Amino acid sequence: MLNELMAGNKRYTDGNFSDKNRDLKRRNEIANGQHPFAAIVCCSDSRVCPEILFDQGLGDIFVVRVAGNIADYVVIGSLEYAIEHLHVPLVMVLGHSKCGAVSATCQGGEVSGHIGHLTGKILPAVEKSRASGHDHADECAKENVRLVVENLKNDSHVISEFLNKGTLQVVGAFYDLDSGVVSTVE
Repeated sequence: MLNELMAGNKRYTDGNFSDKNRDLKRRNEIANGQHPFAAIVCCSDSRVCPEILFDQGLGDIFVVRVAGNIADYVVIGSLEYAIEHLHVPLVMVLGHSKCGAVSATCQGGEVSGHIGHLTGKILPAVEKSRASGHDHADECAKENVRLVVENLKNDSHVISEFLNKGTLQVVGAFYDLDSGVVSTVE
């Protein structure tokens, strides 16, 4: 499944889009049910659209978008639904370059409204990245991906169960806005 996403990203970066699963026939096929092959947690940033950057069509991927690609209980619950009920075998946490939520967290300072919930979830990644000598926002965004992947594995008994059964893979990835390339984050 990861190979399929990465092959789609290669098509995207090469400008060789497929026409798969983007027509009336596909819409009719999935009208009564969905069977995505992957779930992706990504940022709400309007420049990050997984269906496009992985060259996928209707019903191919289950996308959960939230600023900073954080994993709170709502996000985790959405993923658990995709895993338990839609039988998704791959979960990807997708961070990206020039992330406003990560940059705001790096800059610190006062935030208004509920934005503090977002920056509070990202702050451990910023602190860990800085402790290892990296304070550039993109490095902090990659660390955020790593921590979200670990949190998903540790904070959800559903995800842990499917990982232990060997029917689920959880990976981290990073999208470079300038090149269009998605690379895995270890």
